[in-house]
Amino acid sequence: MSTPSGSPERECSTGGPNQLECPPSSPPGMDHSMGSPLLSPDSSCQDAMLSAPAASPADSESLSPDELELLAKLEEQNRLLEADSKSMRSMSGSRRNSGSSLVSSSSASSNLSHLEEDTWILWGRIVNEWDEWRRKKDKLLKELIRKGIPHHFRAIVWQLLGNATDMPVKNQYSELLKMSSPCEKLIRRDIARTYPEHEFFKGQDSLGQEVLFNVMKAYSLVDREVGYCQGSAFIVGLLLMQMPEEEAFCVFVRLMQEYRLRELFKPTMAELGLCIYQFEYLLQEQLPELNVHFRSQSFHTSMYASSWFLTLFLTFLPMPVATRIFDIFMYEGLEIIFRVGMAILQYNQTDLIQLDMEGMSQHFQKVIPHQFDSCPDKLILRAYQVKYNPKRMKKLRTENRLLKQRIETLEKYTEQFVTGLQTQLEQSRLQEAELLGALKEMQDKVLDLEKRSSSLPDENNVAQLQDELKLVKLRELETLHSFREMQDTVTELNQRWQLHMSKGGGGGGHWKESPKKNALNELQDKLMGVRLREAQAQAELREVKLKAIQLESQNQIHSKLIGRHEVESAAMQERLQQLAGQNKGLQAQLTEMKRKQAELDCKSKEEVMAVRLREADSMAAMAELRQKIAELEIQKEEGLIQGQLNHSDSRQYITQLRDQIGELKNEVTHI
Repeated sequence: MSTPSGSPERECSTGGPNQLECPPSSPPGMDHSMGSPLLSPDSSCQDAMLSAPAASPADSESLSPDELELLAKLEEQNRLLEADSKSMRSMSGSRRNSGSSLVSSSSASSNLSHLEEDTWILWGRIVNEWDEWRRKKDKLLKELIRKGIPHHFRAIVWQLLGNATDMPVKNQYSELLKMSSPCEKLIRRDIARTYPEHEFFKGQDSLGQEVLFNVMKAYSLVDREVGYCQGSAFIVGLLLMQMPEEEAFCVFVRLMQEYRLRELFKPTMAELGLCIYQFEYLLQEQLPELNVHFRSQSFHTSMYASSWFLTLFLTFLPMPVATRIFDIFMYEGLEIIFRVGMAILQYNQTDLIQLDMEGMSQHFQKVIPHQFDSCPDKLILRAYQVKYNPKRMKKLRTENRLLKQRIETLEKYTEQFVTGLQTQLEQSRLQEAELLGALKEMQDKVLDLEKRSSSLPDENNVAQLQDELKLVKLRELETLHSFREMQDTVTELNQRWQLHMSKGGGGGGHWKESPKKNALNELQDKLMGVRLREAQAQAELREVKLKAIQLESQNQIHSKLIGRHEVESAAMQERLQQLAGQNKGLQAQLTEMKRKQAELDCKSKEEVMAVRLREADSMAAMAELRQKIAELEIQKEEGLIQGQLNHSDSRQYITQLRDQIGELKNEVTHI
């Protein structure tokens, strides 16, 4: 969007088909930045001034003769002003008739001075007799405001229109500035981007930026729910161009409270959504071809109209034009924003339909803002040619509220349904994880049992051990048999020895003693040898017995282990079969749960689709019923039903029409 500036009005270009032909400037000595002290501050367009009525026919009938005379006088003064503009153009364009131009200029200057004096007197009376004008001359005041409030009266008139001249919050302003606001950083960040080309706000430490920061900070403390929102600084900046910061703060508080701006700037921005909804209705009703083109190009209303409502055209149109719109806004509220927006679209419809999305964006940014630079009256006139039905807009507000409630209900239901599905899905996943964990644990146990079973001795090893045990026992028996034979031999030798000794002791001489001793020694040596062999045999026997005992113990141990492992193996095999059965059951449960989950997902999608289809049908039915109601109301109000109201039973027919309208409204309510 273009950035508004406070520079004097620029000349209207004549290059395009929709450009306005306006005088290049207004008479000298007039303040163009905020508007002139005349009744029509920017009234330099001939078409706008000559074609704009002082009041509508219906309003003229209700005005007093004095008020009609005053309006006629104002129109005459405007025509004099327009004539003066022509004379000045003649002066700047040619010097051939310099004498007559000087006479015309002198005469026009005299007329301007009288007009300026009358304007000051008139608006001075309005300000001094404000309550009386609001009670008795409200329609005339409305027409005067539409023609533009003089720059020097804007501050007091805006305060009077907003009923902000004596507000208690004004006394709190100085105390609020001493407090700290959580929005200060955001405000500081956006201050430099608010009217960056305007002299009052130019520069980081300028007075304009400082007072703008003060007002925004004070409001953020008064209304903590809204705090600070981008866009509001432009409205406050415009107020500060007209009045001191305390008065600007009071007017801004009143605008937020009484002019729907607070709802626009709330974090939810619900009011902005409503305004876009109402504006789309006007666009669809009055510019259907442009609306279809916007939709085909995905050029949404919020893309260009959001800033219109949030900044009241202050960031879209030049300052003189936007200030005139703000004059009317202070009296009539957001209605003027709808009217001006529709007037702009009507004026540019032919060009916009020929452009794509990028071209339309460029057109909104670079072309439209400068079409009414020096002739805002043309835009105001077009705005009040737009069809605007306040009752219908109120109905749209109600419909939007009901639709929002239904959408919120559907979203809540959908959210609950989705939450339930998510809970079921999480439970299914937990059960699946538990089943997979149990299956893994069982598989680990089976592997462990298989390892332990493989480490046990097999049947071949046991048979070999048993054969070895039998051989050891045979060797033991042979050893025992040899030992007994040796014992018998020793016993026999001992007996023979004893016998020999008994025989030799009775008849031996000394000459036989030596051979006997030799034989005795020999026998003793043999006996010792036998005893040694006997000792060795006993040692071997003990060793064999020990080995036999060890082998028998190992055999018993192995036998017990084999028996135990056989029992455990049988138990593990049985357990493995049970686990396999459980695994199959769990796999079946998991498959069933996945199937149910898929069915739930499909069912959820079908229900959501059914809800959307029912919603679309309801919307279509509501649109059709609203159209029927509108047609019946138009027929009833304008009396276009020919041949019915003239009959004797006209009252009965009107009653039937009302009943039909009531039934249709009830149907809309039920839908």
